[in-house]
Amino acid sequence: MAKVRITGLENIQTAPSLYLPNRVDAAILSELEQRLGGSDNVAYMVEEVLLPEAEVMRFIKKRHVVIFNFRKANIKVLREQLLAQMEAGRDVVFVPGRPNSIMGCVSDVPMPFLMQLAALHISPVPVFAGHYREDILRAFTTDKTYEWIGISILPKLSPGPRTGERVMEAWLEASAVEFERNPILDCSLARLLVEGMRRHGKVEIIDGMDGSSLPFYKVLGVAMALSRELKKIAKEPRLGIILPPGKGGLIANYACILAGIVPVNINYTSSDAAFKSIIRQSGLKHFISARAFMSKLPQFPWPQGDAIIHLDKTLKGIGMPKIAGWVAFARFAPMGLINMTFNLDARKGDDEAALLFTSGSSGEPKGVSFSHRMIVANMTQVLSKVTLPAGEKFLCSLPIFHSFGLTISTLLPPVYGFGMVTYPSPLEAKKLNELIEQHKCALVVTTPTFARSMLRRAGAHTYDSVKFFIVGAEKLQPTVADEFKKKCNVTLLEGYGLTETAPVCGVNLQETGPTKEQPYFVPGYKFGSIGQLLPGLAVRITDPDDDNVRLTLDEQGMIWFKGPNVFKGYVGREDLNEGIFKDGWFKTGDLGRVDLNGMLTLGGRRSRFSKVGGEMVPHEVVENAIEEFVTHPEGFTGRAVAVVGVPDAQKGEALVLLSCVHHSQLPQALDEIRSHLVEQGLPRLWCPREIIPVETIPALPTGKMDLRGCQMLANEALGIH
Repeated sequence: MAKVRITGLENIQTAPSLYLPNRVDAAILSELEQRLGGSDNVAYMVEEVLLPEAEVMRFIKKRHVVIFNFRKANIKVLREQLLAQMEAGRDVVFVPGRPNSIMGCVSDVPMPFLMQLAALHISPVPVFAGHYREDILRAFTTDKTYEWIGISILPKLSPGPRTGERVMEAWLEASAVEFERNPILDCSLARLLVEGMRRHGKVEIIDGMDGSSLPFYKVLGVAMALSRELKKIAKEPRLGIILPPGKGGLIANYACILAGIVPVNINYTSSDAAFKSIIRQSGLKHFISARAFMSKLPQFPWPQGDAIIHLDKTLKGIGMPKIAGWVAFARFAPMGLINMTFNLDARKGDDEAALLFTSGSSGEPKGVSFSHRMIVANMTQVLSKVTLPAGEKFLCSLPIFHSFGLTISTLLPPVYGFGMVTYPSPLEAKKLNELIEQHKCALVVTTPTFARSMLRRAGAHTYDSVKFFIVGAEKLQPTVADEFKKKCNVTLLEGYGLTETAPVCGVNLQETGPTKEQPYFVPGYKFGSIGQLLPGLAVRITDPDDDNVRLTLDEQGMIWFKGPNVFKGYVGREDLNEGIFKDGWFKTGDLGRVDLNGMLTLGGRRSRFSKVGGEMVPHEVVENAIEEFVTHPEGFTGRAVAVVGVPDAQKGEALVLLSCVHHSQLPQALDEIRSHLVEQGLPRLWCPREIIPVETIPALPTGKMDLRGCQMLANEALGIH
């Protein structure tokens, strides 16, 4: 018998009311009925064309239930019937049926039903009910294997329009609150890694560079051996890792976590200034890398002296006999002895587990601290929706300094037992296709730009094994999606994430639709959206220009998130944190809206960034570098240039340069600017695509750049409507 936890009893109304749950089973209805005063005080509202499961029907048929076929009913007549029940002293409880839906949906109420309920114009009391397991796999579940039920009776909504949107918002927020209570979120990442690698010891990491493989039990043993050495060398709390995805990069991260050291995976394409900033902000004194990898990046500002811990040299120094002993220990030692040896639970919950850096609007890297709770939460949120059996293989080619590369490609697979096919670069399309086909990868994650390159080099059957081909970091163009479907019969699944949310927020999954047996459904896929929000993540929409003005979910505005996978603020940047947090909500800087199926559609970004080829490019850094380079006319006092992002069919977005100092010989001027930016250490990806001559750079009365005016000038020049 599952345990039931109910909260919000103070929100039960003294007068009869309409109660709207997101889903029900017999246990939920029984608990709710008891709290509402018993069967004589409750009328049940059931849709005959979408009946609940048999056990629920048996429960309500024993009561004095009123069944309404409300989808085809006259709204005014139905409203009168409901009010009559309430006037007779009965609460009315809507009983959702079981539509076709994907695993992990927050609501079982399809959009048409929610719209019909809203049209009654009877202010409801939303009720959120969820089924939970204390397990990293589907901690929030919609199947029958749950350990407890969480029920939240929420405040009655005020009268007014957009009732459906307000009900959905209340359900999502309650989902986040209830998800936070799961004890699994307090687990140590170190413990989960050890338990997962032991449970799935024979699942392998396959190195795409040389074809070698290493089972998890050996990976764990090597990581254990390395962790002991790291504790001797690095006394500081954090350790830099400068390695690509591969056995070395993975083992270095696992070893740090076992040693209780925070891994800081560093972008090895960083400029000298950015790298120095990362060192200063994180207090790094030691870094793990490998001599073979270092030789491939001679331009990187490598630390000198004994600051570099050479992975290859260190493992050779430990020696094979000692490493073999640790492998045996990892495989056969009792879990209690391993826990005692490595003190696995010493760091957990809100303790820092990893540190990543993302660029800010000034180009200064911003530190995002990932707690154990954030990472565990996001892993189980993803596993609540993605249905793959243990042993299936992930293609792991995203860099580990990328938040998805860390959480989903590095940490999640060994915890649950997914095989890993690693490759150090997401750019080599031909090789990636070969690896996918050879090793029958089931999950692939990349950007639309990289996906387009992969498609050009793919055969009709290259992706036959792929169950989830997920793209993100930039807008998915319809032409790319259509080409994939036509050539390879693959549906590209657009998702969305942020470093600050560890990182996944939502993703499209399997397509669901009507069947002969069940015509009603909650979609798991909607092109143009980023799919349903993950369970446990609440969303709020505000006016883009005024954080204090709340909008309903279906109105496009600023996106705010709250949930266990959301970070607490940038490290050491209270100046930034003050403006992005309010009452526990995080302001993303992205615009969007949410429909009544919980699908989020993005509408652009208000912050001064562009996602070019999946990489966040700060406009101001490029502007400042160009501003210092160009020749200003005598007596010129304003800004000479401005960078604007515009749509680009190949890379999602591109930068263009508005200039009031360039009026002729534009190709030559653009070549000179590009050469200068590269000499300054900026990536070629950050270089403007073209120069647009203007009379002046628009400015606001305050002296700040008029961003909207700049965008309009660029759009006019390029014919963008």
